[in-house]
Amino acid sequence: MSQDRLSAATQLPTDKELVLKVIPMPADTNGNGDIFGGWVMAQVDLAGSVLPARLIQGRMATVAVNEFIFKQPVRVGDLLSFFSSVTRLGNTSITVQVEVYAEHIRAQGQHVKVTEARLTYVAIDDQGRPRPIAPAQLPA
Repeated sequence: MSQDRLSAATQLPTDKELVLKVIPMPADTNGNGDIFGGWVMAQVDLAGSVLPARLIQGRMATVAVNEFIFKQPVRVGDLLSFFSSVTRLGNTSITVQVEVYAEHIRAQGQHVKVTEARLTYVAIDDQGRPRPIAPAQLPA
């Protein structure tokens, strides 16, 4: 692991839920050998949808990427851990915070935050229109 990544090593969050783990492969790289930002964004969208899916219990759509910050490059073979928490519950929408940590294959046990994002998902009906999230579906 490079010195800059070692100096950024951190603890994994305990106040968020681990919702996804994935290892990027060579086919996911750009011309510099780093993982495409768009690939990371797609994985964040999947990870971000896990907690809302539990509450919405039906169709939903990503309606906003409120914030997306790439902090460090992601490399082939990094074990990425995606942690999420609900930050806002609305009548039809749910906003989540997603943090992504990389564990380099040769520095196991050391994690560095590589990405963080805030996304909003909306519950939709069969015609694709926003629908209320039933109060019974919301946590007490």
